[in-house]
Amino acid sequence: MGSDSKSVGLLDTLNMEKVRTILTHTSPYPHEHSRHAIIAVVVGCLFFISSDNMHTLIQKLDTNIKWWSMYGCLLGFFYFFSSPFIGKTIKPSYSNFSRWYIAWILVASLYHLPSFQSMGVDLRMNLSLFLTIFVSSILFLLVFHIIFLGLWYVGLVARVAGKRPEILTIFQNCAVLSIACCVFYSHCGNKTLLTKKSFERRSSGWFTLWNKEERNTWLAKFVRMNEFKNEICSSWFAPVGSASDYPLLSKWVIYGESNCSNGSCAGSPGDISPIYSLWATFIGLYIANYVVERSTGWALSHPMSLKEFEKLKKKQMKPDFLDMVPWYSGTSADLFKTAFDLLVSVTVFVGRFDMRMMQAAMSRVQDGAKQEDLLYDQFMEKDELWFDFMADTGDGGNSSYAIARLLAQPLLKVQKNDSVLTLPRGNLLLIGGDLAYPNPSAFTYEKRLFRPFEYALQPPAWYKEEDIAVNKPELPCGETQLKQYNGPQCFVIPGNHDWFDGLQTFMRYICHKSWLGGWFMPQKKSYFALQLPKGWWIFGLDLALHCDIDVYQFKFFSELIKEKVRENDSVIIMTHEPNWLLDWYWNDVTGKNVSHLICDHLNGRCRLRMAGDLHHYMRHSYVPSDKPVCVQHLLVNGCGGAFLHPTHVFSNSIKLCGTSFECKAAYPSFEDSSRIALGNILKFRKKNWQFDFFGGIIYFVLAFSMFPQCKLDHILQDDTFSGHLKSFFITVWDAFMYLLGRSYVSLAGAFLLLIAAITFVPNKVSRKRRVLIGVLHVSAHLTSALILMLLLELGLETCIRHKLLATSGYHTLYEWYQSVESEHFPDPTGLRARMEQWTFGLYPACIKYLMSAFDVPEVMAVSRNNICKKGIESLSRPGAVIYYASIFLYFWVLSTPVVSLVFGSYLYICINWLHLHFDEAFSSLRIANYKSFTRFHINRRGDLEVFTLAVDKVPKEWKLDPDWDLEQKQQLSHHRRFPSKWRATSSQQDPVGTVRIVDHFVIEQTQKSDL
Repeated sequence: MGSDSKSVGLLDTLNMEKVRTILTHTSPYPHEHSRHAIIAVVVGCLFFISSDNMHTLIQKLDTNIKWWSMYGCLLGFFYFFSSPFIGKTIKPSYSNFSRWYIAWILVASLYHLPSFQSMGVDLRMNLSLFLTIFVSSILFLLVFHIIFLGLWYVGLVARVAGKRPEILTIFQNCAVLSIACCVFYSHCGNKTLLTKKSFERRSSGWFTLWNKEERNTWLAKFVRMNEFKNEICSSWFAPVGSASDYPLLSKWVIYGESNCSNGSCAGSPGDISPIYSLWATFIGLYIANYVVERSTGWALSHPMSLKEFEKLKKKQMKPDFLDMVPWYSGTSADLFKTAFDLLVSVTVFVGRFDMRMMQAAMSRVQDGAKQEDLLYDQFMEKDELWFDFMADTGDGGNSSYAIARLLAQPLLKVQKNDSVLTLPRGNLLLIGGDLAYPNPSAFTYEKRLFRPFEYALQPPAWYKEEDIAVNKPELPCGETQLKQYNGPQCFVIPGNHDWFDGLQTFMRYICHKSWLGGWFMPQKKSYFALQLPKGWWIFGLDLALHCDIDVYQFKFFSELIKEKVRENDSVIIMTHEPNWLLDWYWNDVTGKNVSHLICDHLNGRCRLRMAGDLHHYMRHSYVPSDKPVCVQHLLVNGCGGAFLHPTHVFSNSIKLCGTSFECKAAYPSFEDSSRIALGNILKFRKKNWQFDFFGGIIYFVLAFSMFPQCKLDHILQDDTFSGHLKSFFITVWDAFMYLLGRSYVSLAGAFLLLIAAITFVPNKVSRKRRVLIGVLHVSAHLTSALILMLLLELGLETCIRHKLLATSGYHTLYEWYQSVESEHFPDPTGLRARMEQWTFGLYPACIKYLMSAFDVPEVMAVSRNNICKKGIESLSRPGAVIYYASIFLYFWVLSTPVVSLVFGSYLYICINWLHLHFDEAFSSLRIANYKSFTRFHINRRGDLEVFTLAVDKVPKEWKLDPDWDLEQKQQLSHHRRFPSKWRATSSQQDPVGTVRIVDHFVIEQTQKSDL
């Protein structure tokens, strides 16, 4: 039948957006199957090593204690080096490097030790075979990728194929492929003639394990794995056949080893090697997998409807929070930038250019004496007011969001004694500085401050991140006065970290933006005054980097007190640093202008001082006396998201302006704080694995001049353990005296380390005690470095004496492999010779030098023997570099766990016994738990109720809150019942359900005694 309508093609009927969504894979290129292949290979290795092999290993292991000690030391140090990366990937780049680095040098050391042949594994053959297959696979896959990219360039393959492959992924796949071939060779060999087995289920030896009549012997047969191993080798991985079956490939294959017995060979010399068959299979699978991925866009990865895929995608969504700042990282560019910014700020800005002076000048020009950009009274006419205080946010994303989520909730229900209190969200949020760590920048403010708050309470729909508020306050549409806006508002003072760039980032993101998430920010300057109901005031002071207010700030607040603060009013002073605690700790006097303002101008009207900076909660209240009281309560709460600070190092009682104060509440408690400090011994390296970079280099420099130790006979020849131990420590002492008397590099390193250690000790203690602590600290590190140096030298000396190392030269492994290659891997067609010719000799050269580079212990031992016989002068400069580089590769692994243990122990002793390093000892732990904020309530009577709410454990895993997702969207998010986007994966750990009151007190409006 004819029809006038045009035919519609299949492509025209497709929704291309739907197709594009289905074809989009959730995982980025390149493919991720190599991790699963590694697991499969490891399981295969363990599967083929039967209990009989392990029993033989233990029986044949030399009974001499030195071999057990050597195995224990090697495996122990390598385990402690890898411990931070076991069970989780902290940072993919370093974690992957650590895995392959450990596998490399651990295998290179273990294969020289005795007794591995008893497990049926010839490590020399396996290592040489691994490196040969590894190089060959890389060359083959690189050629394939070049050809594939060329086909894409001329338009013969799909557009998605143009994405270049990851070189590291190619290396990783080649390594896994090579390991698999080596495992097969270890247990099946390269024989061309294998006994044929029947595949009948009833007659097969493997399937008889499951027969009913033999169930009682199943476990016994499972232990004897040799039967199953033979079944796999002969049936599952049998060779593909003879090269004569594939004439086109006859010149491009490696042949198997003939199976000869009693002088006769039963196999055909033309049979293809089973190793080659396995390698070709893996290469073919890789190529097929890669072509399908790049040509189809993973179209087969989502056999589900678009609706189901979107639902699954939402379930898998997680917030992209940043981790806690690694303060002891030796490779963090942010920390180096922080140090540079601090140096510039202290030497250039403080005392020369002060942003507060600029703000004062601009206020005077624009507003005259009204100071409308410094004084805010929009809350003054309310009958009651709820407001919140937090400080020191912007460190870890989990902890910052946990507090922001609590602040955003319309209501919080908390238990107090036998009753349940309902605390509504604050109309006002006060943030006491240090908004982002480690330095103020666009990145840290956006990722560490704005992102958690925007997830907790979303900004208005019309808000854009790039918006700049030119004429604040920029109120929402329909509102002309700030008093008309009934949503939550936010006022912020800067901390010392915000001043590292001269307050530039703070001015841009706080004073020239209108929204912090869903909190409206009318603030124009870095300091302000808020007039609250019932005669309450809040003064937000900017102390900059020298812990005091400037003259212009003092002038503004003193005039405000004189003109507007009445005799019966009550004032809350908010600063960033709690100088009442820090002055006591450092035995110093700071903030003289602030003290003058409080004592001589407020005259007892300051009812509360609150600050952050110290990342814990502490409240000190005055001790009643006949003397006049300038301040009644001192409150510190810096638990807004940054790492935890200890409480037990600060005194229960302090004095301020002649008044005695005693501690009424502390969070965490003194006992918990002291217990947490123990983590420096147990967890320092796990929390600060990036400290490896500096720690390993420092120890290597300390021991550099002592390599090699050629005269160790007296240690090895003693008969008793006590004799060995005595000789060992005598040698350590001799090495120390050599360092003092004859070394240059190690002595210079020790001297510089001593200066750094003395400087590192806080100046709270006297100069003599600083020197003593520094000397003891360096002595511990130096002793550890010398002991590790001697252990490494003893291991080398023992292997050399037993002919396990330094038996020939640098290319021992390659020379041995050349001698057995033609026997185990026949090449009658000359394939290897052709590859050498086509690569201009690079193919065998790469294998030769790769084997030498892999066999680091052999390089160390040969170089060490040459130095001990002919002196260090006999080595050329490249030879010396190779020797010390090979030493460093192993010494770095040995020293990294030890330097972290010594330094962590030093911090623990200082913080718990000497009460020093309260900042350094707890920043190292990067504790995201123990977070809190303070909620205030000015009730109808005019009293100030103070509730400090805390969360003991911060969740690490979040998921999309279904209530938030289903709730109808609002223009202003504070109208929502469920304002926060994410909730804890486990409902039992969600902050809304675990928040509790850790302190509650009341400040009465009149001069009565406080409750």
